[in-house]
Amino acid sequence: MIATVIGFVVGFFLTHKLFGALFGAVLGYFLFDKNRRPGVSGEQLQQAQQLFFKTVFNLLGHIAKADGHISEMEIKLTEAYMDKMGLTPEHKREAIRLFKEGAAADFNLQDALNIYRQVGSRSPNLSQMLLVYLINLAMIDGDLDGKERDLLQQIAEGVGFSRVAFEQLLRMVGAQNSFAQNHPHRADDLALAYEALGVTADASDADIKKAYRKLMSQYHPDKLMGQGLPEDMIKAATERSQEIQAAYDLIKKSRG
Repeated sequence: MIATVIGFVVGFFLTHKLFGALFGAVLGYFLFDKNRRPGVSGEQLQQAQQLFFKTVFNLLGHIAKADGHISEMEIKLTEAYMDKMGLTPEHKREAIRLFKEGAAADFNLQDALNIYRQVGSRSPNLSQMLLVYLINLAMIDGDLDGKERDLLQQIAEGVGFSRVAFEQLLRMVGAQNSFAQNHPHRADDLALAYEALGVTADASDADIKKAYRKLMSQYHPDKLMGQGLPEDMIKAATERSQEIQAAYDLIKKSRG
């Protein structure tokens, strides 16, 4: 039932029309409520959500400390990032505690990754969402330094991403972020749109549509929630879908 309700809200948020809201509700029902993964109890799902939440903010703190210290700017940007996620006040307090835990000198990254893999190995889309959170924070100050990049790659490999897959995701996230706001079109927007979908400009219409549909499926909020994404972290997945949609629309428009 919850996916049906969320689908309604997300559908209205994306289209601002009743039809879009109803379509989202139907989609949520058929993709998640009706077809919930067998063998996953409510308790197991809650445990997965708690583990994902803990891992995200532990690793965010660890990455922020990658250069040896956490600046006042990084703290403010991280708090703004938490606000943007739409966390409840209780979750925000817990997120800050976990962030500090991850930034501590005695934090063991390998142990955290080993524990996360108990859930993440069964949910590659969730692991991708984890990396998106981490990449966004690392890029939030407009710069991705060598230490941050190396640490992100280590984490990516720890959750099952190859070096090539990580590099592609890094490029795609950077390109997708350029569509986060409705800025005036720039000369390089079309090139970024292709990169946001992980395709090249000479790809066929069919291949572009296939890449688009795959990404939209990977970031579908209901599916991610069914794998362990906490409810109040759904906003990031929704925004990622909007950015992919904007990139795809620009490519379609350019091709007539």
